[in-house]
Amino acid sequence: MSAETSFLTMTSEINNIKSRIEKLRKEINYHNYLYYILDSPKISDLEYDTLLRELKDLETRHPKLITLDSPTQRVGAKPSEKFNSVSHTIPMLSLDDSFSAGELIDFEKRIKKFLGINDEIEYVAEPKIDGLAVELVYENNILKIASTRGDGYVGEEITQNIRTIKSIPLKLMDINEKITIIEARGEIFIKKNDFILFNKEREEKGEPVFANPRNAAAGSVRQLDPSITAMRPLDCFIYGISAIEGFKINSQWEALELLKKLGLKTNPLIEKFTGIKDVIKFCNNIHEIRGKLDYEIDGVVIKVNSLDFQERLGAKARSPRWATAYKFEAPSVITKIKDILLSVGRMGTITPIAIMEPVRVGGVMVGRATLHNEDEVNRKDIRLGDWVEIRRAGDVIPEVVKPLVERRTGEEMPFKMPGACPVCDGKIEREVGEAHYKCVNPECFPKVLKSITHFASKNAMNIDGLGPKIVEQLINAGLIKDVSDIYSISMDDLLNLDRFAEKSAENLINAINTSKTTTLARFIYALGIPQVGEVTAWELAKRFNDIKVIILASKDDLVHIEGIGGEMALEIFNWFSVEKKQKLVERLLDAGLIFEAEKIDVSKLTLTGLNFILTGTLPNLSRDEAKERIKRLGGNVVSSISKNTDYCVVGDKPGSKLKKARELGVKVINEDEFIEITKNNF
Repeated sequence: MSAETSFLTMTSEINNIKSRIEKLRKEINYHNYLYYILDSPKISDLEYDTLLRELKDLETRHPKLITLDSPTQRVGAKPSEKFNSVSHTIPMLSLDDSFSAGELIDFEKRIKKFLGINDEIEYVAEPKIDGLAVELVYENNILKIASTRGDGYVGEEITQNIRTIKSIPLKLMDINEKITIIEARGEIFIKKNDFILFNKEREEKGEPVFANPRNAAAGSVRQLDPSITAMRPLDCFIYGISAIEGFKINSQWEALELLKKLGLKTNPLIEKFTGIKDVIKFCNNIHEIRGKLDYEIDGVVIKVNSLDFQERLGAKARSPRWATAYKFEAPSVITKIKDILLSVGRMGTITPIAIMEPVRVGGVMVGRATLHNEDEVNRKDIRLGDWVEIRRAGDVIPEVVKPLVERRTGEEMPFKMPGACPVCDGKIEREVGEAHYKCVNPECFPKVLKSITHFASKNAMNIDGLGPKIVEQLINAGLIKDVSDIYSISMDDLLNLDRFAEKSAENLINAINTSKTTTLARFIYALGIPQVGEVTAWELAKRFNDIKVIILASKDDLVHIEGIGGEMALEIFNWFSVEKKQKLVERLLDAGLIFEAEKIDVSKLTLTGLNFILTGTLPNLSRDEAKERIKRLGGNVVSSISKNTDYCVVGDKPGSKLKKARELGVKVINEDEFIEITKNNF
């Protein structure tokens, strides 16, 4: 073969590979659009993963063909040292508020007077998402810059973090329009159910929980490490276009239609009206269904539809004349703080807790609320003895909104974090960039108690009968100092304790011995490694299959495992790097632990090809447990419901997914029915 023929052959192969890569990217982007924007997937998770895997393999072999808009490039940027400043082409102004129908009527009167017209005006109204405002700049259909609102004129660049949000396309859909630049604005948020599960997972890992979905979304977007943002359940609705080149739009409604065509996600509840009276009806309707929505809103945004009118109306110093935010009253009540206690978590995190005079909020009696950390207490200026306004954020988590300063008598006491652990009087530390103080004493009673209780819990080593009260007895009696001591407890030890008869002691000893035969995944989860939940433990076990190999794994080995980002990989690596932790694992292995292989008979993959969606809290199974059952039996877990969903598993307080499942004719089952489907294999 001549050199010329060889060169032509090589060129042809490269062109074929390049063509295949482009086809894969286009196909994956299309399925992302169907899944994350339209909520109507056409292929299974397995088929999608196959496409993505092929693309990753081709790009790995041909790194020069990788582009920033590739679906494989959502996560991968190195942590930033700081956020850069970004100037907004058009200021991101705040909106004037309206609180009644009368104020909305006055809003319309001012518009008509300013424009000098008496004709009916068209408006576009939409739910006001309680999230974090963001601006996305696309150049030639590619996402180039994402930034926060900041002061309205200059924001912070958060491009790498925004790239991790799957409902935000890295490349806009080609609609054969000559759009060279488009600046779109939207709201980043976390759905209510996702927020509850997210906080639950953090609590199980011994991490501080977030006060509300908005704080969680804002904190997630402003992470210096994009891999952390990628782990957060963020979503986004785009609500407008601030600037566009290469295409003309005449109204807000046209802008929304264009955004949808480009593949950007808009709120399906947005409507267009003629006259303010219908807008008022819309506001009342949204208020009525507010609690049923799967995201937090605090009102309705109303905009004049005509862009010509918007331009003529212009803006005041800090807000446009052509828009207003109709604000809902947040359900809240008044009570008094009787005390501020400090709670020490499994990881040593010290959290101030407000003890209040019990009061009913949204149908639930509330007597305590987390104050999160010292900075949050100081920011709100909450003092012991204050009368405070409280609410249940997301209708779930009790939250102190603000103190009623006007009701102070002078006897209220400012809160100050103590210089030592409130339980063990040990040293406390606050790392740079962290909001919480932590007790660093490894023998601090609450840390030991909660770590042992976690180790024995149902989803970990499943030692039936070894709950918090029994663990507390064992610690106080000097029988256990860490989890390895559990396997040294004897019948005589237990019979010397209060409330232990021979039968109950025998039952606990049997449960301890039974727990020695377990799975590697359960053992890893039981160790209580920061950020490692049940699913991550399962992935670690599946990848390494040996605890000794995990101990020796490098950070690079860990970060390439599905679902493990840079921060989590570092936590796992650091935990196993501590000699004391290594010796703890060694003592547990010496106690006779046996790890059963996670063997699954192919003939028992009874859920192969079936798509499941979970909604609400299951009474007995954790979300991770349910997902594990489905995956191990060959099924798929989907996050959004469609006609391709086979089962909707419903627990307590289900979200809007249940209603949609019934509308689509998807089979709805409860936990008992779900367990029945999987019981032969678990």
